Amino acid sequence: MAADLQLIILAIIVGTLAAIVYSLRVLVIIDRRIANMDRNILLMTKKIASEEVKIERAERKIQRTLRRRKR
Repeated sequence: MAADLQLIILAIIVGTLAAIVYSLRVLVIIDRRIANMDRNILLMTKKIASEEVKIERAERKIQRTLRRRKR
């Protein structure tokens, strides 16, 4: 009877530890995915920023040529 109770308690403890380990594994996987998303967002913002700089340069050139034509 006492051995059965100890076995049940041991099974509960092992099961709980297994659940904790599995949860940590899932957290690590989610953390990696979020890190990858952050990297991709950073790359996209860098590309958008460089495109904006190109557009601003083109705008300045257009404005200069329009000012020259008005004179």
